[in-house]
Amino acid sequence: MLKLYGFCVSNYYNMVKHALLEKGLPFEEVPFYAGQSPEALAISPRGKIPVLGVEQGFINETSVILQYLEDSQSGPSLLPKTPFERAQVLALAKEIELYIELPARACFAEAFFGMQVPEAIKEKAKTELLLGIASLGRHGKFAPYVAGVTLSVADLYFLYSLNPACAVAKKLFDLDLLAELPMAKALLEQLDQTPHAKRIAADRDAAMPAFLEMIAAKK
Repeated sequence: MLKLYGFCVSNYYNMVKHALLEKGLPFEEVPFYAGQSPEALAISPRGKIPVLGVEQGFINETSVILQYLEDSQSGPSLLPKTPFERAQVLALAKEIELYIELPARACFAEAFFGMQVPEAIKEKAKTELLLGIASLGRHGKFAPYVAGVTLSVADLYFLYSLNPACAVAKKLFDLDLLAELPMAKALLEQLDQTPHAKRIAADRDAAMPAFLEMIAAKK
């Protein structure tokens, strides 16, 4: 059976979890906080999550795991078959990751965990978030899904990146990131209400108190 290593609070972990659920694949969740111990690094070379355990060993990096699931497992396809359409989906996913999720992540400590982030970092994040949203508006189709008529890997990145990014923008900058993209906002609300997203959100909320205690203990 496939094993998903990580923890339910991680948005990247939840992207892979959602893909597994969407494909109807049986899998075991293995609590794993990674780190730099020899045991953790034996599973994840950079001590990061998520990691997928398969018969042959371990696969790390979210995008690679999602590609592996598409190439090796059954269930509904999350990537198009034609090279051009597949490239568009993967480009959208990468743009969301690099230009929206990562700038927002620089401010997670202040937005979610009560720590201070330097003003220079916040200003840079704000600028990059606005540029990233503008790029999404140009490239995304939202017809009705991010890349077109079917759910894809781009929607998983969208769902689990835009929710925290929008929260960061609202809490720290009083910005509605999707104010100028009503179709994107509608899609995010729609995806949030799907059974798989609701299950993942419930698991995340249940795991959050213990995660916050762990963060507080490290301060």
